[in-house]
Amino acid sequence: MNLQAKLLPLIWVPPSSFPLVPVSIRSPLLKTKHPPGVVLRRCVNNEETILEDMPKEYYDDEWQAQQRKKTKELHRLRREEEEEEEKKIEEYHEVGTRLKGYPEEDVRNARKLVSSFIRAEEEVEEKIEEAAEKGELTELVLMVIWNRLDLARRDEEKDAIRSLDLLYRRVETEILKREATPAMRLLNDLLNLHDGSDDEGWLKECKKLMVDTFPREDPFTILMPAGFDIDKHQGPLRPPLEEDDLLLRVDFVREVDALLKEVRSEQDEAQSVQGFDPESVASRLKQMEKQRTIRQVEDLLDLAITLKW
Repeated sequence: MNLQAKLLPLIWVPPSSFPLVPVSIRSPLLKTKHPPGVVLRRCVNNEETILEDMPKEYYDDEWQAQQRKKTKELHRLRREEEEEEEKKIEEYHEVGTRLKGYPEEDVRNARKLVSSFIRAEEEVEEKIEEAAEKGELTELVLMVIWNRLDLARRDEEKDAIRSLDLLYRRVETEILKREATPAMRLLNDLLNLHDGSDDEGWLKECKKLMVDTFPREDPFTILMPAGFDIDKHQGPLRPPLEEDDLLLRVDFVREVDALLKEVRSEQDEAQSVQGFDPESVASRLKQMEKQRTIRQVEDLLDLAITLKW
């Protein structure tokens, strides 16, 4: 026992030399991925981990509520943009399918004709009249122009809208002019004589054109053909064949009167537009222009009824 008591102090090792925890347990803590200065700690309720270096607003409930509200608003705006984009795609598709019922060759020729009108610029009037004489102005040409105008409106191209709108109206007027009766063609020519200022001078010009257009209605002119000399009783006795473009004054009066009755009926049904927004103002201006044209047609009708050679 005395020998063992003497040897124990020689082989004893202080407790502090041994590791307090196994290396396998301690090593993960030594290899942590968190940068220095960031300390993780648990909240009192142990429900979430809080980063001590985050801004103070991060822990503010009101700030978080505002952020959630902003995020919700961004999602709503994104959905609206996507819906608007889908709507535009559907509209473009609808515009593209309007011409499917027409033959491809006719559609191709109509598009070429419209493109030539657009490139003509100052010479567009001559191009339109030339196409009308060839019989190339059809409903399909109007449809092609309308499609271009519709696309320009959807894309808000103001210059293109103005140019295509004028082109559409000009081509439509030319088509109507070619398809109109002689009375309506004469009425259109008479209205175009007005310069917008001198009503008296305009009526004098209209009277001269009516005298040159309507055949004389005295008894001898009605009974005898043109070229027959009443004094010498010489000339062709067989009445000439009826001309296609011959316009009698009575036919002009009848058609213009019927047109006025129809237009007046439409004007009575139309309600006056109130308000000062751009659409309301434009609508009132159109109504005023219609009323002015109606008054001019009424003057022409009175002139034709009382016309004397």
